Amino acid sequence: MTTQAAIKQSPLHKYHEEYNAQMVEYAGWEMPIKYATSIKEEHIQTRTSGSLFDVSHMGRLSFKGKDASRLLEHVCSRKIGSMVEGQCRYSLICNTTGGVHDDVIVNRMGESEFLVVVNAANREKIVAHMESVIADRGFDVKMEDRTLKTAMIAMQGPKVMELIGKISSEIPQLKRYRFLVKNMMIMKIMVARTGYTGEDGVEVILPASAIGMAMKMMMKELNSEQDQEDIKPCGLGARDTLRLEAGMPLYGHELGEDICALSCGVDFVISLDKSVENQGETFIGQDALIAIRDNGGPDVKLVGLEIDSKRTARQGMAIMVDGKAVGTISSGCASPTLNKSIAMGFVPQANTELGTKVQIDAGRVQLDATVVQMPFYKRPK
Repeated sequence: MTTQAAIKQSPLHKYHEEYNAQMVEYAGWEMPIKYATSIKEEHIQTRTSGSLFDVSHMGRLSFKGKDASRLLEHVCSRKIGSMVEGQCRYSLICNTTGGVHDDVIVNRMGESEFLVVVNAANREKIVAHMESVIADRGFDVKMEDRTLKTAMIAMQGPKVMELIGKISSEIPQLKRYRFLVKNMMIMKIMVARTGYTGEDGVEVILPASAIGMAMKMMMKELNSEQDQEDIKPCGLGARDTLRLEAGMPLYGHELGEDICALSCGVDFVISLDKSVENQGETFIGQDALIAIRDNGGPDVKLVGLEIDSKRTARQGMAIMVDGKAVGTISSGCASPTLNKSIAMGFVPQANTELGTKVQIDAGRVQLDATVVQMPFYKRPK
C-alpha cells in the first residue's frame, strides 16, 4: 500500500488547487479526479468543446544508443524499426507467456533515440524490465527516466486544434500519431497528435520547471475571446468514461499480466510476423502468442456490452448465459454521451457475435445486456 509520504505530486499541483480540484491517490500520485463541477459535466465539456488533462503521472522513458531500435523491437509487439522520425506508435510490451506488462506509446525522436510513454502504475516495472533486457542482450542503449523532470498534459476535444492554431500554425497540420519538437514560449516542448478520449487533440511534454508559467500563458491565449472558456480543466474520472466510450483498453482492466494479448481487442498492434531475418528481432511473448493463435485462438475475447438498465456494471461482475457464468466485466459506466449504460468484458469466443444476449450478475438483480460493436462512440468526421 502506498504511504502518504511516498505519494508524488504533479508539477501542476498548484494549478489543481486554484481550480478547486478534488484530489485522490492514483498509482502513487496525488491527481485530480474532478474539479468544481462533476465528472459528467467534464465529460460533456470534452465531447463538445475541449478539456485539459494533467497526465504527468504517466512515465516518460528516454532510450538512446545504437541498439535503441533493436531493444524496442524486441520488447514491443508493434514493428518499431520501420518508424520514421516524428512518428508515434501504440504498442504492447508482453511477458513470455503472451500476457501484457503494459501498453505504451513509442515516439521516434531520431535515428537512435526514442521516448516511450508508459502507464504510471507500471513505470517502475517497465524500467526494471528494460534494464534486465539491456543487460541480458548486451544492448548499447542508455535509458533515462524523465518522468519527474517533465510534465505532461493532454488537450482533447473538437475545438482544440482550431484553438491551438492561434498559438502555432504547425501543430494543426500534424497527422494523427505524429509529433513535433519545437521552441515555444521560451522552452522546448514536444507536441503529439495523440490522446485517450476518442476526440482529436494533442498531448504535450515540457519541462516540469516551466509548466506553471506555460499553463497561465497558454490558457490565457486559448480562452482569450469574450472570456469564453472553450478549454477547461478536466480530471481522471471523466478521462476514464471518455476512454470507455471510445472502446480503449485500460491496464488493470482490459490489459494485464494474466490476460492474453490476443484477447484484448488490439490485434492491430501485435505483429506476429516479426522475424530475425527481416526485422532484426522477434518480440518477447511472440512465440507464445503464435502458439495460442495456431491452437484456435485465446479462450476469451473482449466485447462491448450495452445494458438494458440505468444501473452500471462493475469490474469483476459475472457475465451470464442461460444462467451460467461464462465471462467477467472488465469496465463499466453510465455513458454521458450516449445516455445509456455500457461495459466491456471478456466472454468465450462462442459468445462474441454482435447481438448476443447476456445477463450481468449485479448481486440482487441480473442486468440484461447485448453484445455490440465497439467503439461505443466515434467522433464525427
